[in-house]
Amino acid sequence: MTRINDVSFDLLLREARTFSGWQERGVAPELLEQVYEMMKWGPTSMNASPMRVMFVSSVEAKEKLKPCLMAGNVKQTMAAPVTAIFANDLEFYERMNVLWPHSDVRGMFEGKPEATEKFAMRSGTLQAGYFMIAARGLGLDCGPMSGFNNAAVDAAFFEGTSWRSNFLCNLGYGDRSHLRPRGPRLSFAEVAKVV
Repeated sequence: MTRINDVSFDLLLREARTFSGWQERGVAPELLEQVYEMMKWGPTSMNASPMRVMFVSSVEAKEKLKPCLMAGNVKQTMAAPVTAIFANDLEFYERMNVLWPHSDVRGMFEGKPEATEKFAMRSGTLQAGYFMIAARGLGLDCGPMSGFNNAAVDAAFFEGTSWRSNFLCNLGYGDRSHLRPRGPRLSFAEVAKVV
């Protein structure tokens, strides 16, 4: 496999930042679709692909999201062109006959909420991470966050569905004047062991 260059690593990880301030530039729905089309190739357990996403961009939808947010996240979320609600579909197994046709795995999940939620959370979160990398690769900045009421978001946006919110991510073109100095990271020796 070919290694990507340092410019790409800088764009995707080393120089990428979590944004809370945004330029007044919209994000075209076509660009969001391009991001999805790139990220969907990232691996998940048994190719289950349980992540679902609701893109909140209209004034009406933003107002519906606003009361679900912690106070410290309101300003940045209202200013962002788009807020992605990353969710997990707890009935992801309904599509496993297409995504994992090698064997019938539906019985591993149907009627087993604890196993289903754990499985969906792991692979769905992984997919959301792929989404942010793809978004950065296609020129968008990201502001992932918790700090919201999951139950309120689920009631407002996913009532009557099998989707459950995981975390939020503001998307757009970041305003660098709002950035704090970059925080440190732990060293390899502090977090890893090779045995």
